[in-house]
Amino acid sequence: MSFDACAALVERGDPLRFRAAMAAPLAARRVLFPLYAFNLEVARAPWVTSEPMIAEMRLQWWRDVLAEVVAGGPVRRHEVTDALSDVLDVQGARDLDGLIAARRWDVYPDAFEDAGHFEDYINATAGSLMWTGARLLGAQDAVPVRDMAFGAGVAAFFQAIPALEQAGRKPLVDGTRDGVAALARAALSRFDRGRAAQRDLPALARAAVLPAWQARPLLVQAVRDPGRVADGRLTLGPLADCWRLTRSVVTGRV
Repeated sequence: MSFDACAALVERGDPLRFRAAMAAPLAARRVLFPLYAFNLEVARAPWVTSEPMIAEMRLQWWRDVLAEVVAGGPVRRHEVTDALSDVLDVQGARDLDGLIAARRWDVYPDAFEDAGHFEDYINATAGSLMWTGARLLGAQDAVPVRDMAFGAGVAAFFQAIPALEQAGRKPLVDGTRDGVAALARAALSRFDRGRAAQRDLPALARAAVLPAWQARPLLVQAVRDPGRVADGRLTLGPLADCWRLTRSVVTGRV
């Protein structure tokens, strides 16, 4: 039942990853849905309260879950933890602990310290999630997976910027048009580098990078018209979105 609960959580809270997982083989879904449900619970923990201490406690609860996985003992009961502990190994738990640590940025109003801090945040969040899924599904080379995850993570972060600014946050180190375009170009370059090696991934592991199917055209939009980011116009139309997902499933490349 825990697996079904994970799938239902992702369907409600993360429709992009839900669509990607449903397009994957069942064996991949068994790994990906618990990971995506975990990610959803962690990602929204800082935003369900205005009290930093409570948000920190919520994040710490999930860090304690991962520590229990590392220790090899029983894991506390939760609709996500049962399925998660069935698929997660020690290395995965350690990598995902870094994801939770990075999410502490979401708790406080402080801006990123510099470009390196922002890159670390994307690598630890989008990167660790995608790499953990791919590795558990048989991938051995982290570099192309993390490169694609960085591009997809930046694209998703761009889409979140209007909401972040409305919440009083300063999401980018350089939010000027030139700064946004430069970041988009860097993310696109890294994404394309990873994408070039995607065919070398085991077939099942490619399911873990499928959520990146929107990343390239969104980054191209941001390069060509950086104002779309602040205006909330960084998006794909329904037909283009459906076509890219279908093509990615058929060809095995995002």
